Amino acid sequence: MTKNLPFTITKNDTFFDLLGDYIGDVFYDILPEKGYELRDEQIYMAFQVEQAFKNKGIVFAEAGVGTGKTFVYLIYAILYARYMGKPAIVSCSDETLIEQLVKEGGDIEKLEQALGLKVDVRLAKAREQYVCIKKLDELSNTSDDMEILDVHDQLPDFIFDEGISMNSFSRYGDRKEYPWVTNEKWSQMAWDPLQQCSTCSWRHRCGQTLNRDYYRHAGDLIICSHDFYMEHVWTKESRKREGQMPLLPEASTVIFDEGHLLEFAAQKGLTYRFNSQTLTTVLTGYMHQDVREESLYLIEDIIELHDSWFDLLVENSTAVEGSNRKEVAKHPAIRKTAETLEKKVSELMDQLVFDAEMFLIDEYHLKIMEEYLEFFAYGLSIFLKNDEGIFWLEENEVQSSLVIMPRLVEDILKKEVFAQNIPFVFSSATLSQVGDFNYIAKSLGIEKYTSFTVASPFDYQEQMEIKVHVQDAENQKWEKIGTDLRTASGSSLVLFSSMQEMERFRVWSDQQEWDFDILFEGDREISETVKDFQNVKSTVLCSYSLWEGLDVPGESLTQVIIASLPFPPHDPVFQAKRKHAANPSAEVDVPYMLLRLRQGIGRLIRSSQDEGAVHLWLTGKQKAEFMEEITAVLPVSDIH
Repeated sequence: MTKNLPFTITKNDTFFDLLGDYIGDVFYDILPEKGYELRDEQIYMAFQVEQAFKNKGIVFAEAGVGTGKTFVYLIYAILYARYMGKPAIVSCSDETLIEQLVKEGGDIEKLEQALGLKVDVRLAKAREQYVCIKKLDELSNTSDDMEILDVHDQLPDFIFDEGISMNSFSRYGDRKEYPWVTNEKWSQMAWDPLQQCSTCSWRHRCGQTLNRDYYRHAGDLIICSHDFYMEHVWTKESRKREGQMPLLPEASTVIFDEGHLLEFAAQKGLTYRFNSQTLTTVLTGYMHQDVREESLYLIEDIIELHDSWFDLLVENSTAVEGSNRKEVAKHPAIRKTAETLEKKVSELMDQLVFDAEMFLIDEYHLKIMEEYLEFFAYGLSIFLKNDEGIFWLEENEVQSSLVIMPRLVEDILKKEVFAQNIPFVFSSATLSQVGDFNYIAKSLGIEKYTSFTVASPFDYQEQMEIKVHVQDAENQKWEKIGTDLRTASGSSLVLFSSMQEMERFRVWSDQQEWDFDILFEGDREISETVKDFQNVKSTVLCSYSLWEGLDVPGESLTQVIIASLPFPPHDPVFQAKRKHAANPSAEVDVPYMLLRLRQGIGRLIRSSQDEGAVHLWLTGKQKAEFMEEITAVLPVSDIH
């Protein structure tokens, strides 16, 4: 018998024969006996997904809200992980969806109770979800902010006590442990891409490190975000070269929940971020080593060129409204300087080989230097290749960063992810474009796959009402939204297309009198905000990111207000997509908007007992131009 399987495999049986029988028992007998509905859609999905596991293939499982798709993929993932002796990875769109799975009363706990299983599930959260001791300790010495000082006071004693054995170290530092901290203040104390973790003196006492060691030993499931999974893919080889373990262990299978968002996570994860100070810091450290004079002159040239390059980038950058990404003009001097830099960095990488052989250089520092120069050189090559990269500048009070992103990620995903001979399951209510899965498959570099679509079992005609409103002026819109919130006595989710739009509504709402609480995304840790919204039925939740993943059945959510159509922003990433589209509106803007709109509307009806209204706001021009396409994707035919 394979460890902890709910059936015994003998020499006359195969795993999949017994699995099929067990799955039938689960959905036809065990779950109905526990009070769950017998759903034909769920059973159909289960046996379609089984084929992907049998064939170690890729399946796009498009299943509407209420089909019970999470139970389906969890059961297969858990049992297959136990059969293979390797954990399954469940990659979610964001941290909110992760919490929906693992929270008290969430899907995993329900499954454990229904099937009598004890699931070993562990979370692999994104690095910015953990406090950075280096940043926090420095901050606590200069700040009198109580939110920040409270986090510092809660740090465990072993961090500062050098005499304590590592055996007494325990996990700490998760964003969720400090729910009172706003997102803005959290960013001041959390890990960020500018931290040089490999050289940090706190490294072995770091909460992120301790949490990573914990989740790597999961027996059944490791749950992470798409962003983190793509960071794992992108850093896997470099971490091995540095003598570090990859961020995630080898998996038996990977499930992508809300898999339609994987392309965006891949683009985000595969970025090259050049900080204006990092190269100088790394090279200056090398100059203090015992190296040849020839190398020292070369380093001085590179530092001078690098500084000049960043001066040119800053001079030729312009701000983009509603974005922290500054557009960089393609000035000839920027390209010429980058070409010279690339050549000299290549020369220095050759020099390193001689210096390492002839002189006494600290091996650890040498490894960091080689790794950073390889990273820098490859990023420059993308910058210099016409049409392969998207780039922009980000600035704060202290420094600038040039960010370079590959325009297309399908080749990297094809090689680094989908070449693995394991099952991959994409699960979402929105994977196809009118039944066609080729768009998502092509964007991810997937050539061979199976797919199916299962409709939601809910009676949307009876349960949901959709009202369309045309906006004249923004204040007029806020007034009408305010009226709808009062009519529903709260119990509403208001979705905005950007943080800036939400903040404009906040300014207006702060001047009004309300009989209920209005919660805003970012004021506290997001899962705690969602919990408050769910537990107090007269509450309003305002959000710009919870278009997917939010699952609040019952009276706490009887109204969804979509404050504007969720078109993609006009930042360099989407501008690059538009530039390479024959019809930018039809190929980029409208598909993105319709997909996100479908997801937002899907937040309302989460059970067969739910009912309520969706209010959709758009401009007169948008109504004339897009209403036909919007109507085609709405779950009800009668629109008011």
